[in-house]
Amino acid sequence: MGYEKRLVGSANKIKNFFDRFPKVYNVYIVCSISTISGMMFGVDISSISAFIGTDQYRRYFNNPGSAIQGFITSSMALGSFFGSLATSFVSEPLGRRISLVICSFFWVVGAAIQSSAQNRAQLIIGRLISGIGVGIGSTVAPVYGSELAPRKVRGFVGGLFQFCVTLGILIMFYVSYGLHFINGVASFRIAWGFQIIFGLALFLGVFFLPESPRWLAKHGFWDECESVVSKIQAKGNTEDPDVRIEIAEIKEQILVDEKADTITYATLFNRRYRFRTVTAIFAQIWQQLTGMNVMMYYIVYIFQMAGYTGNTNLVASSIQYVLNTVLTIPALFLLDKIGRRPVLMVGALLMMIFQFAVAGILGTYSEPVSSVGGDDTIRIRIPDSNKSAARGVIAMCYLFVCSFASTWGVGIWLYCSEVWGDNAIRQRGASLSTAANWIFNFAIGMYTPSSFKNITWKTYCIYATFCACMFFHVMFFFPETKGKRLEEIAQIWDEHIPAWETASWQPEFTAAEEKDVASKMQTEHVENANRSNGVDQISSSE
Repeated sequence: MGYEKRLVGSANKIKNFFDRFPKVYNVYIVCSISTISGMMFGVDISSISAFIGTDQYRRYFNNPGSAIQGFITSSMALGSFFGSLATSFVSEPLGRRISLVICSFFWVVGAAIQSSAQNRAQLIIGRLISGIGVGIGSTVAPVYGSELAPRKVRGFVGGLFQFCVTLGILIMFYVSYGLHFINGVASFRIAWGFQIIFGLALFLGVFFLPESPRWLAKHGFWDECESVVSKIQAKGNTEDPDVRIEIAEIKEQILVDEKADTITYATLFNRRYRFRTVTAIFAQIWQQLTGMNVMMYYIVYIFQMAGYTGNTNLVASSIQYVLNTVLTIPALFLLDKIGRRPVLMVGALLMMIFQFAVAGILGTYSEPVSSVGGDDTIRIRIPDSNKSAARGVIAMCYLFVCSFASTWGVGIWLYCSEVWGDNAIRQRGASLSTAANWIFNFAIGMYTPSSFKNITWKTYCIYATFCACMFFHVMFFFPETKGKRLEEIAQIWDEHIPAWETASWQPEFTAAEEKDVASKMQTEHVENANRSNGVDQISSSE
């Protein structure tokens, strides 16, 4: 009991500290700041992929083989796995904003260690620490955006996280590309040190963000919850119909949550929540099993198979990063116009086609080699005499990236932030599903160099098959969340609406019910205020 009181007191103090600073209530600006954590993820991807094929990197780190290079690359994802699982223990009791501050701290420390790395071990440790920050940020930022955004633009706002990921990849790749011309260790040291800027930007920006209204409601700050919702959605008009309905539904959900048992990770697998838990976890796993991170982390290897080496390889790789960023933009609108389910199903089919095409071209036209540029990870190569086949591989890779960027890239981060519905389990559920993403990210990063070495082009057949499986999973088990309030999504699960019927499903919430909920919560508001005053007195006396 004493621990709980101290925790509540700490949450109040942290909230009061942040509230001293002026706040921004434009939802696009707010979420652009919070999703800098997504930019960190992207920055990390290209900061390692741009250098793994350079002489400077390979000489300094003693020509890492496929296994150790896989671990260097995927160590960030391993750190992110642990960061994701730890997030709910900070975000739930202390707030979304302090979680983002902690995210920026780990990122800056990790980047500093990487930029000063003297050996492989120090580089791995730095990437693990940075990964903890990325894991926290990738869990909190999408949830924060979904809790803050009006339902009509939640797809656009939720998609900003993935857009920032792609933008980070693009920015850092060109920074790294320019620096790789430096003949020495300064090439990658400056690039990895440059990452600190993104952590500092997030750290400073968080002080100007409002707290999540659903976190405020859950902790008894009803007036501030209503204030944030009204300022975000209606420029401070508390009588706006959408504001009144949203507040009423938040209050109703909080009433339900308060009657529930204490939420733990085990709660996510009880009778009520297990289907949405499995759906969210598999959504994140499927995103990794599309094979996109094979393209991102090891694009240099792929183009070496196609016969491109040196500077030509890096230039060809950069086009993929541009496409990844540009094609993310239409997805921000498609998710709110068309819906989540159609976008995900079309994306799965297209990615399957293009990966089978890459496998087919490499399997037909490549020839076995002992190594490329001294790297024995690459065991096949399209001969220089067959330029059309090489261009075909690159074209299929580009089309695959376009398919991913406009569908699963944006869609899954948004979907897993909103599919939970219930306020009580959203952050803990998002932590678990995001952790699943990162542990598969780690596994793929470890496995890919060895798979290129041992089964060469057949690697793409595996991921293409996964794309076919995810198409059917979405079709039969993923409910539509477009245009629905988070509390309505919870109702879909509770009423067991079939996934293919959810797009047209509408909740029944009458004005009388809204008035009844508001009346109930007026009493709750008084009780919570009294309870809060009691906690403040305890805190001050301590």
